[in-house]
Amino acid sequence: MSIPFWCVLISALLIYVARVPVARAMKQQGSYDNHLPRSQQAQLTGMGARAVAAHQNSFEAFMLFAVGVLMAHTTQTQGFLIDTLAIIFVIARIIYLPLYWYDFAWQRSLVWSIGLICSLLLMLSPTFRQLLA
Repeated sequence: MSIPFWCVLISALLIYVARVPVARAMKQQGSYDNHLPRSQQAQLTGMGARAVAAHQNSFEAFMLFAVGVLMAHTTQTQGFLIDTLAIIFVIARIIYLPLYWYDFAWQRSLVWSIGLICSLLLMLSPTFRQLLA
């Protein structure tokens, strides 16, 4: 499996890593409401609310990244730059989660922007495929 595909797998797993503090925050409210978990999540504040937002953002970021990797793959755009963009995206998302959880707002936005740029460059990579060869 290629490096970008491994990065897609890691990014998918990060969606669920982002969920761990949400479950913890829900249990701190007394118990985890498995009947209406989304209603309970909507009542979270502080770190719990930020953890929910980070979890949701992980889904949003994953979609763009996965599409970018697939666009590069289906057009046979490969190489060091594609691998590097995928790795940088994963590193950015790993850094992003604790920044969100612990309320480092401008740092989180900066790291989020890096991940977004990587995803967009992966999507655009077929247009500069000749330069990558």
